[in-house]
Amino acid sequence: MPLLPNSRTEPDGSAVIRVLGYNIRSMRDDTDALARVIKACAPDLVLIQEAPRFFRWRKKLARLALASDLVIVTGGATTTGPAILSSLRVSVERTEDVLLPPTPGLHRRGFATAVVRIAGTRLGVLSCHLSLQKDERYEQAGMLLDRLASMGVEHAIAGGDLNERPDGPAFRRLADGLTDCRAAAPWGGEHTWTPTDPYQRIDAIFATGGIEVLGCGVPPSLPAPLARDPHGQPEVSEADLRAATDHLPVLAALRVPAS
Repeated sequence: MPLLPNSRTEPDGSAVIRVLGYNIRSMRDDTDALARVIKACAPDLVLIQEAPRFFRWRKKLARLALASDLVIVTGGATTTGPAILSSLRVSVERTEDVLLPPTPGLHRRGFATAVVRIAGTRLGVLSCHLSLQKDERYEQAGMLLDRLASMGVEHAIAGGDLNERPDGPAFRRLADGLTDCRAAAPWGGEHTWTPTDPYQRIDAIFATGGIEVLGCGVPPSLPAPLARDPHGQPEVSEADLRAATDHLPVLAALRVPAS
């Protein structure tokens, strides 16, 4: 398997960044394993779904960020689940937590959004968790595209738990307007759910035009945890992936042009 590039700044001010998408199931599972998985992937940005939403949710999310060598950018209970974490390489320009229109009887959804700077780049970032209901999910995909277009940035990324496979209408709507990073540059594994028997891809990372996708997929696992490969291969233990949450993470390496 080819190595996934490490984060770096290019001489022209562009940036190679690592973006991790991860549904963490409200940290109800093995949080130590969860932190080890995130840390091994060495992400610049983490697009989280199902962040803690209830009692002491800020403290729980802060504890995960600290254990993963990251900081909280935005989101959590204020978005009904989506959140964004980042490394100290990232400078945050602004954030906005967005609640989507509610549908009676269904869990309300939201977007965690931010505009950040990394090296000489300026980047819009959005974390989402789309509806379980087909029609609402399709509408939310359109709202996601509209939100990215309104952020006032040339380049943006979005990712999350879509609750839908690539052949579904909401997934296709996003892939028609954005680059599906996994389809553009497959790397690692494909299926994200479930960890014990992965058989479908319902989690994804998307990028706007002009962002080069260097690789995207589920990080390969090893029988036991090891130190991260210095050449760019995240070394995540299979046991940690199964224990951390009920989804597998999606990791993308992207080259973002200088602004």
